[in-house]
Amino acid sequence: MWCMVEKHGAGMDSQLRKGVLELVVLTLLAREPTYGGDLLARLKGNGELAVSQGTLYPLLARLRKAGYLGISWEPSPSGPPRKIYAVTDSGRAYLRQLTDLWNSFSAAVSALIRKEHHG
Repeated sequence: MWCMVEKHGAGMDSQLRKGVLELVVLTLLAREPTYGGDLLARLKGNGELAVSQGTLYPLLARLRKAGYLGISWEPSPSGPPRKIYAVTDSGRAYLRQLTDLWNSFSAAVSALIRKEHHG
């Protein structure tokens, strides 16, 4: 039984990270516009939020297509110019909605967990 829970827990961890990735990426870019490689490094530096290029770049493309991100080009000291991502005004409005949703959701889950554990 424990192995089954462990196996399902690993999948849940991945799904939780993917679910909040949009919020995290928009938050980081709202603080400071940057390029994809820097975002990958920041997420990896956090440990729990590390993702692959195959996860991050499609998300950046979706956010850009939705109008939540804009891009500019910056010279790179070691290669081709870098695509710099920045949050647009509509992206900031969307980020506020996501943040409110996350705060409500995480508070409700935390309250439920506390109630179950302290019962």
